[in-house]
Amino acid sequence: MTSTATASGRPRWLLPTFVGYRREWLLPDIVGGLSAGAVVVPQAMAYATIANLPVQVGLYTCILPMLVYALLGGSRAMSVSTTSTIATLTATTLVSAGVAASADDPDAALGSLVLLTLLVGAILLIAWLLRLGSLVESISGATVLGLKIGVGATVAVGQLPKLLGETGNVSGEGFINSLVAVGKALDSVNPPTVVLSVASILVLVLLQRFAPRVPGTLIVVVGGILLSAFTGMTAAGVALIDPVPSGFPLPSLPDFTHLPELVPGALAIAIMAFLESAAVARGIRKATEPQVDSNQELFATGAANVVGSFFTTMPAAGGFSQSAVNQNAGAKTLLSTIVTVALAILVALFLGPVLSLLPQATLAAMVFVAVMGLINIPELVRWARISRIDFWIALVVALIGLSAGLLPAVAIGVVMTLVLVLREVNIPKLDITGREGDALAVHLGRGLYTANAAENARAIVALATSQTPPVDAVVLDVERLDIVTVTILDALEDLDRELTQLGIVLHLVRLPEKATAIARKTPWFEGLERAGRVHDTVDEGLAAASV
Repeated sequence: MTSTATASGRPRWLLPTFVGYRREWLLPDIVGGLSAGAVVVPQAMAYATIANLPVQVGLYTCILPMLVYALLGGSRAMSVSTTSTIATLTATTLVSAGVAASADDPDAALGSLVLLTLLVGAILLIAWLLRLGSLVESISGATVLGLKIGVGATVAVGQLPKLLGETGNVSGEGFINSLVAVGKALDSVNPPTVVLSVASILVLVLLQRFAPRVPGTLIVVVGGILLSAFTGMTAAGVALIDPVPSGFPLPSLPDFTHLPELVPGALAIAIMAFLESAAVARGIRKATEPQVDSNQELFATGAANVVGSFFTTMPAAGGFSQSAVNQNAGAKTLLSTIVTVALAILVALFLGPVLSLLPQATLAAMVFVAVMGLINIPELVRWARISRIDFWIALVVALIGLSAGLLPAVAIGVVMTLVLVLREVNIPKLDITGREGDALAVHLGRGLYTANAAENARAIVALATSQTPPVDAVVLDVERLDIVTVTILDALEDLDRELTQLGIVLHLVRLPEKATAIARKTPWFEGLERAGRVHDTVDEGLAAASV
């Protein structure tokens, strides 16, 4: 057995949540999978309508992406399909690229959707190869909160025309266009549709509030289908969804016509897909379960999207609502997800004609209730009390999402996060850890990076020249300098030169072995070693510097 395989010979990256599986977990996994399926299947169908895609696209997203994640993912209870945020970004990307489906031709965008989902998966897999899991996770929570507020408000307003009886969908065209569409819809309100919409929303909200274990989405779907089948609702003007074909999705090839226009949106969706998946995986993880490996999640989510793309699925990510249902029902491993997949396959194979009786208003009500939960104003107020910086970041991202669009909001939010990270890294953290005679020991509290090397060098010079009485040697503790680059070595050489001109000798102590091996390739560091100015401990450095 090698380090890359389990005792049974199975690769460690395959079925990681099945390690140590117990027979008594089988029933909870089955119940959890069925419970999650009752939520995720109708919900995914509803989210497909956000992008004006056929509802079966949402159904297909509950099959292969979920199955691939079940084989590769490390979160024991996470359910991976599409989410309201991902569906909205998908809609925005397709609209921006000029390939959004129309009511007359709902299949027009499917080739571009295949390419978009494939690009999302490819970006996630590239991030996995580069081990960028922890870097992507560093995107601030304020950015995510602001984006979700923008998504929630945009999609909620975009569903109002359907709730009033209009059949058009403008949620992918931005908040302003959605408001305009609402104004136009007021002239053609269909009372039976409004009654159905209000009833569906009330059922969803009340069940969510007072009976959270009851699958409200399943209840309203079944209720809507029964009303459509046994009343004169359709004759009264209540619109139904387009016919849902029965059968398993056939393999499809991507349409590369709009590749350049889809890449920015794919990047934004990939970032949000990973952030949502990582947040859900951490949020539902129990203390007794293994830690979530960010890079493993990148691999699993990326593979789920790549495989799913060829079967016309939307970009997939971990969803909190269905994952919470899964866990609360007692699911122990991702076998529960495989049960959900089996349920979705049965629905796809046999219930197409039944699903075709579903009113559009019912799906719109499900989307409306789901996205209203994203508009977390109390959390925004809490952040305003605790951290003004986080508050303003979230507010700016939300306002940009509502005015300029969601893709610019993601881009600006990521840039703002990187600026804040660079600002924090740039702040030198120097501690005086000892003094012996005229030698001063200084500990470098942060590692040196390309972005902060010059700033730290200036701070060291300022610290050394401000001492009373003056010092003639600085013993710099660089134990945190695990990785060095040419830029860092040049900055240290410049620091040595400047201190020498000021009559101060630089000594380096506790330089890690890997960094030392690289530094020895430079004449400057070789000269430093020959002069006896590189030491293993701070005490040794102080003793040598104070002679």
